[in-house]
Amino acid sequence: MEAPDWGLAASSLLPMIDGAVRGTIPLALVSFAGGMVIAVAVALMRLSRRRAVSWLARAYVSVVRGTPLLVQLFVIFYGLPSIGLLIDPWPSAVIAFSINVGGYAAEIVRAAILSVPRGQWEAAYVVGMSHRTALVRVILPQAARVSVPPLSNTFISLVKDTSLASLILVTELFREAQQIAAFSQEFMALYVQAAALYWVICLALSAVQGRLETRLERHVAT
Repeated sequence: MEAPDWGLAASSLLPMIDGAVRGTIPLALVSFAGGMVIAVAVALMRLSRRRAVSWLARAYVSVVRGTPLLVQLFVIFYGLPSIGLLIDPWPSAVIAFSINVGGYAAEIVRAAILSVPRGQWEAAYVVGMSHRTALVRVILPQAARVSVPPLSNTFISLVKDTSLASLILVTELFREAQQIAAFSQEFMALYVQAAALYWVICLALSAVQGRLETRLERHVAT
């Protein structure tokens, strides 16, 4: 049995980093932004007094959280063309990841909104704010601060999940590793290196998360 060719892995580092910079990180950022738009909308629907609206949001969350992300990705990329909806790989990945993030983040946002004391609503009404204005200017900013840690974890998980996009031919970090490994047959060295790169990215994001949480705590303390 031959030892892994770590020299080849080292020479392949730059293409894999390029895949992360051009593929993995943009895909995660765009998908997370789209997912947060969905999450806020679904969270507000869940809090609606209209049963039909609340039920629809609850059903969405249940379906997203009860089905594998890989299946969701395949339904969009491989399933939709069967009904005449052909979507390119990158947009397909963005849609799938956004829908998935929306389902998980919606419950985080909803819990954060519910954590804001009822007195904040009443204070906003006293100064003449409408329900919508109070939500936008008073409640959501406070809820955003509470939701930073769990949402940061969701984003870090999304960065790792973007590796699934390689299965629909999206060029990102893991796709680069797959292509080089298929040509060289050095699967061990290249896949270990890909795992190390994901780990480094997640460590950097965790550090940013920690600094952000510290700043928010200082702001609260003052």
